[in-house]
Amino acid sequence: MSHAFLEALEATGCVGGRSGWTPAHLVAEAPDGTLAAAAPAYLKAHSQGEYVFDHAFADAYARAGGRYYPKLQVAVPFTPVPGPRLLVRSGFDGPSLRALLARGLMAVRDRLDCSSVHVTFAQEEDAAALQAAGYLERTDQQFHWRNEGYADFEGFLAALASRKRKVIRRERRDALAAGLVVERLTGSAIEERHWDAFHEFYMDTGARKWGRPYLNRAFFGEIGRRMADRILLVMARRGDIYVAGALNLIGADALYGRNWGAIEDHPFLHFELCYYQAIEFAIARGLARVEAGAQGEHKLARGYRPVTTRSAHAFADPGLHDAVADYLARESTYVDALMQELEEAAPFRRDRDP
Repeated sequence: MSHAFLEALEATGCVGGRSGWTPAHLVAEAPDGTLAAAAPAYLKAHSQGEYVFDHAFADAYARAGGRYYPKLQVAVPFTPVPGPRLLVRSGFDGPSLRALLARGLMAVRDRLDCSSVHVTFAQEEDAAALQAAGYLERTDQQFHWRNEGYADFEGFLAALASRKRKVIRRERRDALAAGLVVERLTGSAIEERHWDAFHEFYMDTGARKWGRPYLNRAFFGEIGRRMADRILLVMARRGDIYVAGALNLIGADALYGRNWGAIEDHPFLHFELCYYQAIEFAIARGLARVEAGAQGEHKLARGYRPVTTRSAHAFADPGLHDAVADYLARESTYVDALMQELEEAAPFRRDRDP
């Protein structure tokens, strides 16, 4: 959640135009014109690239004779990273301005004849303000790795059950068995040739997994120019040829895993580049956690723990609001039970201090 990242999406046409993401940001200004608060919002013509899935709501409403699109989406496009969504400038009254933004988004929804407003991957403070304004809360889970003061990767492994340690060591060894070399690049070390290679990886994976990759080559070059010091590019090469890579963004206290791709198939290479290299980097930088993106229970066995994510939804049609509220009440019971089950399955030693 930064101006540089959001601006790069707009400047390179990843949002806007015919993408189905039309920028419609909401801002609140003080009497002297100072920007006091804002919410990054988009008019959506579809439900792609959001990672909080509402296709069932759209289908049900269409069968009932309603029109679900356009809708208003408050999010970082294509980015399942929890963070602030109702932004308040330092020195201003946070609670009142968050409440103002929550109501303002509903007003924009109604003025633009949208079916609904959706605030996805919101922090708890924002989620509470949205609930107070009448939004429905939806919960889900992701997997984050937590740094508990480990000195190095071996220190992290020591916290795991013996069998899990052996599996991870074997996976790391096998991932590079074909003679691959891993490079961690950030800042000025990232060159256009690295972005060329990574874009090829991204396009290959995106075309196979999603059908239509969201990001273009210009976007990667743009964030490389705007925020290179906040980027970690983990690349694997065989000789002089890059064969796979993972893109991460470096926050103040976290590393955010974003995109991965490969043009060669090597066992466990995905785990090495996306998870284990991220953990090593976070330990070296003293970062508190690694957020590995949406979904993926396979992350649990690699030391990533389940955490709750939140979104908020406000529907203009009272009938749709009530139907979704009933569904979410039942869904939340399932999510709570799954969270407990996943936590109990974590690979950490039972005899270690809590």
